[in-house]
Amino acid sequence: MCGIAGWIDWQGDLSDQGAIIAQMAETLQQRGPDSHGHWVSRHAALAHQRLIVIDPLTGGQPMVYQDGDRTYAITYNGEMYNFRELRHELEGYGHTFRTRSDTEVLLHAYVEWGEACVQHLNGIFAFGLWDEQKQQLLLARDHVGVKSLYYAHRGSAILFGSELKALLAHPLVKPEVDATGLAEILTFVRIPGSGIYRNVHELRPGHMLICSEQGTRMSRYWSLRSAPHTDDLYTTAAHIRGLLEDTVKHQLIADVPIVTLLSGGLDSSGLTAMAAKELQHEGRELHTYSIDFVNSAQHFQSTPLHPSLDAPWVKRVSEYLGTHHHTITLENSALVESLLVPLHAHDFPTAGQMTSSLYLLFQAMKQDATVALSGEAADEVFGGYPWFHSEAALSGQTFPWTPAFLGPGKNPLAWLSADLLQKVQLTEHIDQQYRAAIAEVPRLEGEDPLAARRREMFYLNQTRFLPFLLERKDRMSMATGFEARVPFCDYRLVEYAWNIPWEMKMADDIEKGILRRAFASVLPEDVIRRKKSAYPNAQNPLYEKATREWALNILHDPNAPIHPFLDAQVVRALVESTDAGVPGIGLVSLPERLIQINEWLDTYQITLAL
Repeated sequence: MCGIAGWIDWQGDLSDQGAIIAQMAETLQQRGPDSHGHWVSRHAALAHQRLIVIDPLTGGQPMVYQDGDRTYAITYNGEMYNFRELRHELEGYGHTFRTRSDTEVLLHAYVEWGEACVQHLNGIFAFGLWDEQKQQLLLARDHVGVKSLYYAHRGSAILFGSELKALLAHPLVKPEVDATGLAEILTFVRIPGSGIYRNVHELRPGHMLICSEQGTRMSRYWSLRSAPHTDDLYTTAAHIRGLLEDTVKHQLIADVPIVTLLSGGLDSSGLTAMAAKELQHEGRELHTYSIDFVNSAQHFQSTPLHPSLDAPWVKRVSEYLGTHHHTITLENSALVESLLVPLHAHDFPTAGQMTSSLYLLFQAMKQDATVALSGEAADEVFGGYPWFHSEAALSGQTFPWTPAFLGPGKNPLAWLSADLLQKVQLTEHIDQQYRAAIAEVPRLEGEDPLAARRREMFYLNQTRFLPFLLERKDRMSMATGFEARVPFCDYRLVEYAWNIPWEMKMADDIEKGILRRAFASVLPEDVIRRKKSAYPNAQNPLYEKATREWALNILHDPNAPIHPFLDAQVVRALVESTDAGVPGIGLVSLPERLIQINEWLDTYQITLAL
């Protein structure tokens, strides 16, 4: 994994603009701490920060390939899992290679197939490829959106980067946020393709953008398609198992130590079992990692999202599979100290300790390894969350996870000022984005109303909730120079599972029943039957006390930039309330939100265009 940045200007001369492109790349140093480089021609400047995973000696970037009088340059972030097969295919067409890297394979794939090269890729990627002869830039992002890519048009120029901070480092991009961007931050309802900042965009998953002096052309190269599912239960489970075995095998390819995350839940346990089996064939022991919190058992309270502690199940699975397990136990003080890490990694306010704790986990893992397999997307693909099984959620007309982010009650945004609510129209924003998402759902002709509604629910989760989790995983891993791979995001599995009917996904009358059947041969029965438990949090009153005091200090500071956002009387009462920030009630507490928003307004020097 790496950090990429680029600056194209068809009407300007960038030949001596190496300092600015290097400045853009330097903001991404944490994504690629091992090496860096940049390449500049008259109208194109590309930069790269490298995290070495494959081909440490000759895989440096930006990578340039010359074929006669044609020059191609690429800056690439990600992993192409089928690069060995593609290399063999391209060699059959006469291509020769000087490195062992997947980057060079991608360059040659473009030479062979042009823009259609993305149709041949299986991996997680975001890249910018400059065709010097055509004076054309190709930006592309992986099928499901594991790797991020932002871009902005400014006059005759286009700028792009792995993270927003790379764009903000360029003098043409200002930290301006309009009402729509602010609504996205305050509601956690993002608009696909939005980059939060004014006139900044995020390339959507499964899309590519072709840019030339004549203009830009957006193209979607992959999407979900609805069709009748014709496989029986046994064949379906076997096919899922085969896809996952192949995916795990390919995602274990690395020239650096590779491990797995293990929570003791179905998803991570199944992947760990497959990875352990694969490594055993090579005579290697698998190392596994889990997160825990000081005094977690003492403070644990069962909730619908967290019905059980992970620790006993982690021990059960590790011993069963014979892995070398490491438990990373986090102190309360470390959680408080790292609360602002997610803000600076995302470049806008986001969730609190559920994100900062992940950063601390990866920070500890980085001491031993560079790559980990993780279980994200299984719940979105196979229907594991409680709201998939809730009549209220199925009959509702909004995003079912909204209360978990905004808090319970009929008016969870009451802490905001009346003036801000009038200008930003948060409720209307949520409704509008919900309707836009529903309008995109690929329908299946003849499907009964309940099945059609469930299809909507899956679409909402895969295109609106999963991006939050993938963005979180990318930023927190990359903030420590660590790579997280997500086998359940293999587009072949996502495509196949999309059309599996609900009754089959609920095989044996349990959530993700079909996935449990797929893992039945590699996990013990009690693990197979364990109820879904979400990523853990520290249900520690000391954390709640510390963040509440921090938030109150902000409220007492007359110069705090957040004040115009707030209904002072309401917000103070809420923060002083004993349950204002109790972990477990929601995915982010009010004090965490206040702290991050205030810091963002201050350190990013945000200009609001309301």
